[in-house]
Amino acid sequence: MKMGLKLKNIIFILLGSIIFSFGIVHFNMQNNLAEGGFTGITLLLYFLFKWDPSYTNLILNIPLFFIGWKLLGRNAFLYTIIGTVSVSVFLWIFQRYQINMPLNEDLTLAALFAGVFIGVGLGIIFRFGGTTGGVDIIARLVNKFAGVSMGKTMFMFDAVVITLSLIFYLSYQEAMYTLVCVFVGARVIDFMQEGAYSARGAMIISDHNDEIAAKIMNDMERGVTVLKGHGSFTKKEREVLYCVVGKNEIVRLKNVITSVDPHAFVSVSVVHDVLGEGFTLDENKKPLEH
Repeated sequence: MKMGLKLKNIIFILLGSIIFSFGIVHFNMQNNLAEGGFTGITLLLYFLFKWDPSYTNLILNIPLFFIGWKLLGRNAFLYTIIGTVSVSVFLWIFQRYQINMPLNEDLTLAALFAGVFIGVGLGIIFRFGGTTGGVDIIARLVNKFAGVSMGKTMFMFDAVVITLSLIFYLSYQEAMYTLVCVFVGARVIDFMQEGAYSARGAMIISDHNDEIAAKIMNDMERGVTVLKGHGSFTKKEREVLYCVVGKNEIVRLKNVITSVDPHAFVSVSVVHDVLGEGFTLDENKKPLEH
């Protein structure tokens, strides 16, 4: 696009806004549950004064748009405008065309569904470069400059808003279920940010590194990197193999290694996100279609 924005990102930001707004209206508002951040403030104003969240969401975010413009850059700012406006639009739509699903008799389900919908919606928006304004901008800035996960920053901010909600309109029971909702949402956001695809990374130490590396590359068509290591006990220099495979391939990898050296030392770790050839790129360095 001429403005430097990607159509794919815009589509997914809109999708995330739909999921997020659906959760707010159908699980939070219908079951008198609060929320954190600026969304929690809009719900507080709704339950106290019946002010429409679709309007207060825009009004509260106007000052933060200027911060986003200065610190996030033009593209991130434009994605934020798209995310914030689309959330307000979908909040307006879902309030007027609701699906009646009251879960007052089972607030555990209401809190869990609210957390999942909010977490998935925001996670998609964040993953494709957008925010929904408010504390999302603050969390994104903290993540960018301090390295703190967006979910953790939002959880801390949420605690303040939920405390205010407890003072003004929540019962203690509703406040506790709201905390469940916020915690689930924060964990889902982090999961979405880290990547839904989980691979496995293997560190291999053996006296038969060349044979193992060749067998992995030939039999599994996976790359192997040779790292330089130093034995603390033996004081000897030795090579360490590193290989990343899909989680469904880890048993096969172990069998390949033990077929060459049953006594090899193998350490397997979880890899939350993988980019590059064999995972997101093909052998010609072109994106894989999933």
